[in-house]
Amino acid sequence: MGDTMTKELSETGWNFDNSYARLPQTFFTSQNPTPVRSPKLAVFNKPLAASLGLNVSTLESEDGAAVLAGNKIPEGASPLAQAYAGHQFGHFTMLGDGRAVLLGEQITPQDERFDIQLKGSGRTPYSRGGDGRAALGPMLREYIISEAMFGLGIPTTRSLAVVTTGEEIARESYLPGAILTRVAASHLRVGTFQYAARWGSQEELRELADYAIKRHYPEIQDEENRYLMFLEEVIKRQAMLIAKWQLVGFIHGVMNTDNMTISGETIDYGPCAFMDTYDPATVFSSIDREGRYAYGNQPNIGVWNLARLAEALLPLLHENQEQAVTLAQDKLSDFAQFFESNWLEGMRAKLGLFNEEEQDNPLIKDLLDMMQKHNADYTNTFRALTLNKPEEIILHGTPEFTEWLERWNTRRDRQEESKESSIQLMRNSNPAVIPRNHRVEEALEAANNGDYSVMERLLEVLSNPYAYSEEQLEYTTLPGPSPRPYRTFCGT
Repeated sequence: MGDTMTKELSETGWNFDNSYARLPQTFFTSQNPTPVRSPKLAVFNKPLAASLGLNVSTLESEDGAAVLAGNKIPEGASPLAQAYAGHQFGHFTMLGDGRAVLLGEQITPQDERFDIQLKGSGRTPYSRGGDGRAALGPMLREYIISEAMFGLGIPTTRSLAVVTTGEEIARESYLPGAILTRVAASHLRVGTFQYAARWGSQEELRELADYAIKRHYPEIQDEENRYLMFLEEVIKRQAMLIAKWQLVGFIHGVMNTDNMTISGETIDYGPCAFMDTYDPATVFSSIDREGRYAYGNQPNIGVWNLARLAEALLPLLHENQEQAVTLAQDKLSDFAQFFESNWLEGMRAKLGLFNEEEQDNPLIKDLLDMMQKHNADYTNTFRALTLNKPEEIILHGTPEFTEWLERWNTRRDRQEESKESSIQLMRNSNPAVIPRNHRVEEALEAANNGDYSVMERLLEVLSNPYAYSEEQLEYTTLPGPSPRPYRTFCGT
């Protein structure tokens, strides 16, 4: 048996551990994926597979596609569906993996641990009437955006593969089915702790918190007040993450508490999109009719979600409820400072500023206000400043922008670093390209018709968005005029 397992491991590279499955069964249901009719590999992330220690050629075979579709369970896997809850648009509900199965945790050659999850793998006890399946378009969309986020240097879950199922699923019409293999530091969410606080015992809540600390914040696991420090660390990571979103114009679209990770990774690329014209009120999601998750509101929603985590952790923070609330509130009050610090540092870098000055905030705010007033493109404005081509910016020629350019150049001249160093800092901080919505739609339409070449070219361009290469130039162009605003959908 040992020789067989060694041979299997050497041929496939799967090296599973299943630490989540060792938690109390309150938190999951053992569940195999539902087999599909005719799995075929549509998109495969070879560099990611290699970094995970997986055998690329084996995964590209029919047997590999069978594993990535859930038709075949790899040696050592322990498939399960996770239980969690969440505030969805402010309303609390019981949730869980309604169309996803965690195969297990891959231990890489570098001894790192990553969840391997199949999304769209069939019904589970948490499906709530859904069919547990996913359509090809939304799975390809998650693949594109998550890999674009990785290229941008933003903490994110990643996409290993998309497999078509050979089956159709019923939505507004019949659509080709697909399964995405998602790779994550873990799938622990704020909603996992909300679930534990509502439906688990206090001891189970403690076990979950200890598990999360050991997995993501091992440096604090021996501290006496580790649960309070745990809350602080999650607050810091989310403040940093949301600041990074704001800096590139990313709009998540569905910041429910079940979509906020404990690890600080971006998760769930449903109705997300990137902003073209700068406007804090920008909303793309078809279901966000009140603008709860608008671009400019993301930091506020972040701290609101973290307050729900703090509420769940109260029994662990202090035996006295009143004292626990005070401790939690003190930590939550730090979010604004953490976010502002990360965002300002990022905005200074986008403007080529190495040091801090008191007037930096007005300098940044005045630029953003002008961009909003004149409907300037967010990404291309910073790209043109980086290339020293202000004439390409829609603001060019206005007295206010001319005055702003003088202030900015004077500000840069005051710092010790050279102009060349400032330009390099800007090139490293301002992406030349983002996954423009019209380019993503173009790639998805072609892929749905069997042509993946458009998507492959887009992924190549997005893999190094700071390259400022000739190949990227055509991807910087804006979409043509449209009679209606761009809308995204959940894809469920």
